[in-house]
Amino acid sequence: QVQLVASGGGSVQAGGSLRLSCVASGLSSSNYCMDWFRQAPGKGREEVARISRDGSTRFPDSVKGRFTISQDNAKNTLYLDMNNLKPEDTAMYYCAARRCNLNMYSDWSQGTQVIVSS
Repeated sequence: QVQLVASGGGSVQAGGSLRLSCVASGLSSSNYCMDWFRQAPGKGREEVARISRDGSTRFPDSVKGRFTISQDNAKNTLYLDMNNLKPEDTAMYYCAARRCNLNMYSDWSQGTQVIVSS
């Protein structure tokens, strides 16, 4: 059974930093890729970081240069380092797993709340 557990959210002031973690169990890191999403109140879900099997990454313009995604395959853990946080980064953050050759996500973590105050 696949389980994704996200953690690391919190409340910070604008300009601050947070590191989110997502620990995966029950899936093979060689077949699956994990990415980060967020959803703000009243808004749709947004992909904020993607990492491919070859290590290449992709970010939307809204977070590019401020967010970094990385993974530790030995620990089956995905990270999201968020720097220079802005109030508009306030959202519930989720990690999700997909087969690396597909864009459909099969498993999601519970959310971890990030609140950025001005």
